[in-house]
Amino acid sequence: MRIPFVLAATLAIAAPVLAQTVVPATPRTNVAVPTDATLDTPSAVNLLLTPSTLPLQYPPFDKIRDADIGPALDQGMAEQLAEVAVIVDNTAAPTFDNTIVALERGGRTLARANTLLSSLTGADANPARLKLQADYATRLAAHRDAIALNPKLFARVEALYKQRATLGLGAQEQRLVERHYNQLLRAGAKLDEAGKARMKAINGELAQLGARFNQNVLAEVNESAVIVDRAEDLAGLGDEQISAAASAAKARGLDGKYLVALLNTTGQPVLSQLENRALRERIYEASVARGSRGNAYDNTALVSRVVTLRAERARLLGFATHADFVLKDETAQGQQAVNAMLRQLAPAAVGAARREGGELQAMIDREQKAKGQPSFKLAAWDWSFYSEKVRAAKYGFDESQLKPYLEMKNVLENGVFYAAGQLYGLKFKQRNDLPVYHPDVLVYDVFNADGSPLAIFLADMYARPSKRGGAWMNAYVDQSGLLNQKPVVANHLNIPKPADGKPTLLTWDEVNTMFHEFGHALHGMFSNVKYPSMAGTRVPRDFVEYPSQVNEMWADWPSVLANYARHYKTGEPMPRALLDKVLAAKQFNQGFATTEYLSAAMLDQRWHQLPLEQIPAADGVMAFEAKALREEGYDYDPVPPRYRTPYFSHIMGGYAAGYYAYVWSEVLDANTVQWFKANGGLKRELGDAFRAKLLSQGGSQDALTLFRGVVGHEPQIQPLLERRGLVIEKSEKAKTTATK
Repeated sequence: MRIPFVLAATLAIAAPVLAQTVVPATPRTNVAVPTDATLDTPSAVNLLLTPSTLPLQYPPFDKIRDADIGPALDQGMAEQLAEVAVIVDNTAAPTFDNTIVALERGGRTLARANTLLSSLTGADANPARLKLQADYATRLAAHRDAIALNPKLFARVEALYKQRATLGLGAQEQRLVERHYNQLLRAGAKLDEAGKARMKAINGELAQLGARFNQNVLAEVNESAVIVDRAEDLAGLGDEQISAAASAAKARGLDGKYLVALLNTTGQPVLSQLENRALRERIYEASVARGSRGNAYDNTALVSRVVTLRAERARLLGFATHADFVLKDETAQGQQAVNAMLRQLAPAAVGAARREGGELQAMIDREQKAKGQPSFKLAAWDWSFYSEKVRAAKYGFDESQLKPYLEMKNVLENGVFYAAGQLYGLKFKQRNDLPVYHPDVLVYDVFNADGSPLAIFLADMYARPSKRGGAWMNAYVDQSGLLNQKPVVANHLNIPKPADGKPTLLTWDEVNTMFHEFGHALHGMFSNVKYPSMAGTRVPRDFVEYPSQVNEMWADWPSVLANYARHYKTGEPMPRALLDKVLAAKQFNQGFATTEYLSAAMLDQRWHQLPLEQIPAADGVMAFEAKALREEGYDYDPVPPRYRTPYFSHIMGGYAAGYYAYVWSEVLDANTVQWFKANGGLKRELGDAFRAKLLSQGGSQDALTLFRGVVGHEPQIQPLLERRGLVIEKSEKAKTTATK
C-alpha cells in the first residue's frame, strides 16, 4: 500500500494457489465479468475446485460465478482438514518432508477460493461477495484455529523445531521449521483447553467485526459523497472533472447536480482545487465525520470491541498488550524502538508543519487584504488549496501545470515499465485475450531480459463505488519452486475516472503511488524461493513497504521522467524548466505530509499499547483519540491525522500496531536510494544485484540481513531526515541508528 507521506500509499497479500502445467490460453478479447454475476446459480463446473488452465493459473474470471465461491470454500476447508489429518495420524516419526513440506503443499483449493473472494471484495465488491465475506469470516477463522490449535500437529512441528540443528537441513529449510513453530506458538498452541476455547471465540468474533468494519467504511464513503447543486460552486476544477461529477450524480438519479466522491482518507484531492471555501469545509467535514456519526455505519463501538479483544488475546499469549504481541515478530522487536523513532521525528515534523502553516496564513492574509475582505484563520480544509498557491509562488508551478504531461497509461508504460526495463531488463506486452473482473483492468505479460516468462501483471487503476479506498498489491498466484508456480500479481489504485472520451491525467502524488505499488509487484514477481509461505511479500510488515518505497525513486529520475512526462495532446516533452521546478520542490510541504502520517501511526500505537483495563468504551473512542493527539504534540488543527480512528482501515487489517512500518521502511529506503545514487543510479548491474540479493529472497532470510547485504551497513536515520528537510534537536542527533 502507499500513502503520500512516502515520496521519492490494507497490502493485500493473498495465499498461494496450486501448481499446474501451463497451457496456452484460447485467444479471446478481455472480457469483464457481467454485472449480473451475483446470480445464485452455480456454474455447471466449479472452476475454483481445480487449478486454472489459463497461463500461469490466471483466474478464469469470466467463468466463475459468485455462487461458486461458497462451495469452493467449503470443499477447500474439508480438504485441508483431511490433509492435516494425514500428517498428524502418520505413525512415522515427524520429518521435514512428511510434516513441513506436507503443510506447504496443502490447502490449495481453499487458498484459491479465499484469494478470489478477498481480492474481489476489495477490488469490485457487490452484495453477493460482501455477504460471502461476512458469512465466512467466522467459519474461516474457526478453520484456521482448528489447524493451528491441533495438539498433534504442534507436537510434530515442535519435535522438528527442537532437532532442527541436527536434521541436516539447508538454511531456508531450517528457517521454515522455525517459522511454522513460531506461528503455531503465536496462535496459542501451548494454551490449556480453556485458553484455546477462549482463543477460538476471540478469533471468530474479530473476524466478524473486521468484515463489518470494512463494509461500513465502504458503504459510508459512498453515502458521504457530497452533492453540489450548481456548477459555479465547482470553480477551480477542470472541465473534465466537472463533467465526471455530473456523470456520477446522474448515475445516482440526480440529473443536473454534481457528485463529489470521497476517498477513504481524511484529506480529499479536490480540496486543492476548489475555490469555494464553504464547499471545501463541507467536503472536509463529511470526510472526518465518517464512522462516528451515530448512524448505521458508526464504527466507534466496533473499534472499542476490536481493541479489547486484541488486548485480551495478547494477554492470553503472555504479552502485556497487542502491540507487544505484534512487534515481537517484526524487525522493530518492541514498543521501545517504535516509540523512540516516532517521538524522535514528531517535534521536527510538527515544527515544519507549523512553519508551513505560517506561510499559508500569510498568503491568506495577503489575498484577503487585496480583496478588501477580513482574513480568516487557516483550517484543515484550506491547507491543500493554499499550499498549491504557495508552491506556485515559491517554485513557479502548480499541480495543474503538471497534469497534462502525466497521462495515466503513458506513465504506466513509458514510466513505470520503462524504469523496470532499464533497471532489471524486463519487457512488457499487453494482452487482450484473458478475462478480467472489470472492464477497466489491463493485463500484461512480463518477460525477463532473456525473453523467458516471468509473470502476469494486472493494472486496476480507477476508483469506483465497489472498490475499497487506498492503493495496494495482491497476488492471485504466488511464486513457488515446490509447486512449480510463477506469479500473477495485481496493482490497485483509486484514480478518479474521467468522463468518457477524456484523458486520465494524474497528480504528482498519483504518479508516485503508481511507482510505489509497482515496487510491491516487483517484490512478488521477482520472488525465487522454493516454499510458498516464504514467497514474495511474505516478510515482516515493517519491511514489506521498503522495496516499494525504493521504487518511488525512479518517478523523478531525470531519464525516466523525460521518457514519460509528455503532453497528452502534442506528445511534447515536459519543458526542462518545469522539470527542474518539480525536482527543486521535492521537500515542499513535507512538514504536513510527515505530520499527517506520523499522527496516524502514533494513534495506531496508542490504541494497541493500551492494557486491557484501560480501553475506552464506544462513547470514549473519539475523546481518547483527541487526548492522544494532544499528549503526543499533534494538536495542530490544520493538519489532522491521515486517518481518524473510525475509518482507519489499516489498523482493522494487517497493519494493526504496524502502521509505523511506512516510516520504518522509509529509513531503509532512504539508505538504499543513497546506495543506488552512489553507485551510478539506473544501471542494470545495480538492478540485478538488488533483485538477486533482496527482491528474489522473499522471507527466506532475515529481513535486515538482506538489507545489509545490499547497502553494506546498518540502517541510519540521517538520510531520511535529509530527504525530508527535517531538523532534529542536537540532543537527538546522536541517535542515528534507527533499527536494531
